[in-house]
Amino acid sequence: MQLKKYTDYGLRVLIYLAASEQDKRATISDLSEVFSVPKNHLNKVVHHLGKLGLIKTWRGKGGGFSLATNANRMRLDSVIRQLEGDEEWIDCLNPRCKIYPVCDLKGIIHAGKEQFYNYLAKYTIASLVERPEEIQVHWHINT
Repeated sequence: MQLKKYTDYGLRVLIYLAASEQDKRATISDLSEVFSVPKNHLNKVVHHLGKLGLIKTWRGKGGGFSLATNANRMRLDSVIRQLEGDEEWIDCLNPRCKIYPVCDLKGIIHAGKEQFYNYLAKYTIASLVERPEEIQVHWHINT
């Protein structure tokens, strides 16, 4: 299984915000520089994170964005499901597979997917930033 780049970028944004100083607002330019990701991609991700209620955004001079809630409350399984769209990993009906009625693949894959998400449910965004000062050093952020 591979997460979409979109999800990867969304997680990076949340990690960045969780590791940043509490009152500091991030900008698209900050993120683009740190992660070497095009600004237009980040704009879409940030907009979506805002619609999901995971981040707060401000427009205009002095604008930017920050976490909307404590990183301890952002479970990885929930964040990834929201960013990935939680679609089925196997679609046996489009086009319809001739062995669908007797095949166990879809059920096995679905059970594995649920185990994957159950494992991720043990972690939060805060779990990923237990040493924020070390993360900031790697971003070359002056703290």
